[in-house]
Amino acid sequence: MSSSLLPALDSAANQVRRDDIRNVVIIAHVDHGKTTLVDCLLRQSGQFRDTELKGERILDSNDLERERGITILAKNISIPYRGVKINLIDTPGHADFGGEVERVVKMADGALVLVDAAEGPMPQTRFVLEKALQAGCRPIVVVNKVDRPDGRPHEALDEALELLAELGGEEQLDAAAFVYASSKEGYATADPDKPTADMQPLLDLLVDSLPGPEVNPDAPLEMMVTTLDWSEYVGRIAIGRISAGKIDAGQTVDLHQKDGVKKVKVASLYVFDKLGRVATETARAGDIVAIEGIAQVEIGDTITMVDNGEALPRLKVDEPTLEMVFSVNSSPMVGREGKYVTTRQLKARLEKELERNVALRVEMIPGSEAYAVKGRGVLHLAILIETMRREGFELSVGKPRVIFKEIDGKQHEPFETLRVEVPTEAMGPVMELVGNRRGQVEEIAQRGEYSLIRFLIPSRGLIGLRTRLLNSTRGTAIIHHRFESYRPVEGDLPKRANGVLVSMTSGKAMPHAMFLLQDRSEMFVPPGTEVYEGMIVGENARENDMIVNPCREKKLTNVRAAGSDENVILKPARDLSLEAALEYIEDDELVEVTPDNIRMRKILLSESARRRAGRNA
Repeated sequence: MSSSLLPALDSAANQVRRDDIRNVVIIAHVDHGKTTLVDCLLRQSGQFRDTELKGERILDSNDLERERGITILAKNISIPYRGVKINLIDTPGHADFGGEVERVVKMADGALVLVDAAEGPMPQTRFVLEKALQAGCRPIVVVNKVDRPDGRPHEALDEALELLAELGGEEQLDAAAFVYASSKEGYATADPDKPTADMQPLLDLLVDSLPGPEVNPDAPLEMMVTTLDWSEYVGRIAIGRISAGKIDAGQTVDLHQKDGVKKVKVASLYVFDKLGRVATETARAGDIVAIEGIAQVEIGDTITMVDNGEALPRLKVDEPTLEMVFSVNSSPMVGREGKYVTTRQLKARLEKELERNVALRVEMIPGSEAYAVKGRGVLHLAILIETMRREGFELSVGKPRVIFKEIDGKQHEPFETLRVEVPTEAMGPVMELVGNRRGQVEEIAQRGEYSLIRFLIPSRGLIGLRTRLLNSTRGTAIIHHRFESYRPVEGDLPKRANGVLVSMTSGKAMPHAMFLLQDRSEMFVPPGTEVYEGMIVGENARENDMIVNPCREKKLTNVRAAGSDENVILKPARDLSLEAALEYIEDDELVEVTPDNIRMRKILLSESARRRAGRNA
């Protein structure tokens, strides 16, 4: 073993540096090309058959990831290069999935910091890089997309190095190496004006500039569980990096949990190899491993030798900032489209999600059969809802609400940094919309024909803002936001400007009725859609709700005269996505989610019940 270990300076503590392995986390803002870059490294490493690397974004194996073009779950793979095993950990770029990032940086010693040659470091780059530096990762900078016509690779590199200096101090800046790359064209280079043939400069940088894990191989076993996987055959699979000692398949170990220590047996042991996992009899300090056979393991648990070890500090993940109320579907159409419609099934599914999703919190609301589900943002919870509906669940979801905190006797609410990139001529609507939601301008910068505006805004003000910004700028605005801090509560924010059309009856929406309604409203349902009393079928042109009959048919008579029959021409119905529907509804409304449909409805379906509730209020 000594041939593959380089003694570190701290010989007194018997710490040694493994030189045959690199554990590297890839961090960047959303859509800066992380997953595509990994595709290039896999293809050019020469270790894979063509049949193993079909398609694009190979690591985004989840259906939702492929459809949305984003990474949701962190992934582990390994690439052999120059006799070194490079363990690459691909992480999400969305702030809503920061819980994934905060866990996996614990397994890495180096960080591949990816920045877009045109955009430079973005809000999520700062967030993830800060977490990686806190975990002790040494960074290298990759300026990606240097082939973009609007690229400015040298300025983007300077901005990334400035960010490193700001977050990690001068010593991190001295240690930082950098390279320019185009994951689309498949090359990395030291000079953006001189493309090379392949990714070899980046692979060399990973081996030469990043350290191997510093470990104590002679100490007792010590490993923290940072990720959980699940198998229908063996149940939970614990994943983490061994920080000291070694572990064997079949060994009995101590599992340190929140409520005590229990003895468990390692049924099977795996290490990551290329795109998958391979069984091994033993693994050493520095290896990232997967362990089967520990039934009740949780993220943050510590695995040690029997009666010879202490628990490591448990993982700390930033608290959720947003909550929604989940309940079973209670509409007249319940049970028609889904398999799971009971409170017991909903409870079991949410408990299962808690096993993996450390940024999630679930609390039962006293006196009801509903659950308050808390997460990092609308997208974070919308991905959970979308996953559940694809599994066959029917549920109702309430309006997103921010989570308030009491600090020093005063109410505080979450604030976020909002960054908007928009053509300069469209700045006016952006300033007006964000200003109305109590957003304060912190910085305005010019980049060509675009203006970059940074705001500080209450998280409440972000709910529903994206759709309005995109509408007012004709789809030209690029919007990013991330949590900044808790601050004293601001005043009230404006509610939805328009009321809704609420169906007064059940049946099928008829073209004649919708034709009569469309002059003073915008419809959410196309003709032929089945509706029920209390269901929201459109948006009113005025601020009040309007009770309508979308099932009204044209009366037939014996009179036929030229011009007496109108030519029914209907405008297309507005198709709201799940996130858009969640952000659209008000406090007295719900989003009904089933495997086949997303509907909006009033909590109280009958008009008389809503009037009675209004009088009581």
